[in-house]
Amino acid sequence: MIPKKNFALLGCAAAMGMSASTLAAPVVLKVAHQLPPVSAAHTTFIVPWCEKIEAESKGELKCQIYPALQLGGTSAQLFNQVRDGVADIVWTLPGYTPGRFPASEVFELPFLTTTHEPSARAIWDFVEKHGANEFKGVKPLAVWVNGANQLHMRDKKIETLADLRGLKIRAPSRLGNKILSALGATPVGMPVPQMAESLSKGVIDGALVPWEVLPSTKAHELTRYSVETAGNTAMTTATMIYVMNQRKYDSLTPEQKQVIDANSGREMSAWVASRFEAADAVGREVALARGNEVYAISAAETEAWKTATQPVIAEWIREVNGKGLDGAALVQEARELVQHYTSQAD
Repeated sequence: MIPKKNFALLGCAAAMGMSASTLAAPVVLKVAHQLPPVSAAHTTFIVPWCEKIEAESKGELKCQIYPALQLGGTSAQLFNQVRDGVADIVWTLPGYTPGRFPASEVFELPFLTTTHEPSARAIWDFVEKHGANEFKGVKPLAVWVNGANQLHMRDKKIETLADLRGLKIRAPSRLGNKILSALGATPVGMPVPQMAESLSKGVIDGALVPWEVLPSTKAHELTRYSVETAGNTAMTTATMIYVMNQRKYDSLTPEQKQVIDANSGREMSAWVASRFEAADAVGREVALARGNEVYAISAAETEAWKTATQPVIAEWIREVNGKGLDGAALVQEARELVQHYTSQAD
């Protein structure tokens, strides 16, 4: 028979064990995004990032990933979900919520960004300086732009501005709409998940998207022509963000915060951009392998497209001036940051 004193000791030990177990329970971070789990963003960026923080935190931090909007809502609601704590971390596009990111939208202006990594470093620096109001309630982990958005057309070959006139083309953002309008097309705004069905039904004649989205959306099977512009600047890109609920971050231990901090920032942004660059190469090869025609318009025609889209920049400057910002200075600063990091990469 066990003495009562020993029962008390055993009970105390059990309670201590339970407490230790509770303390040792991992923090599970709900990570949400809009694309399917076969997408390049999911497999080459989000999953590896989650595995890295789990390893570096010795299992104290884990991810539960919710692809394809499995937490409910729409693509446009992802930012609200992370800000409000429905999700702990999201990958999303600021362009899905027009007007919320007036300053950082500058990187979507026509022919401003260059290649993936330099442009990512540039936008991280820009957001660190100008993004306090735009990112209230969240902690940016990475900020970048995807690759140059190309025109992918169902059955119309585009070689000049005149060829675009009146064609219905999916646009990625508010500025994407304006750029397509300036080029003479009829923009149709929609998130990526809606694009394939719209192409297959002929609701749109083409889509303005980067190469990396083609494999996961099967858009290369629904288009025949892919149009690239000449030179090293992109006709447009989409800004992307990987952000964490600020309250969730604040609730972590100092050691856990250190792991998150070590896996965020300028170089993290460049690394994510490099994953999208690799995915762009895959998407381009998929289109070529199917027999699609991939071609570039001439340098002279590209200059005509640049001239046609200059009013988009002028209008953007006027708009942000009306919000109390110096639009011209923001454009100049963004260009200088991009060129600074591009020259370092050359």
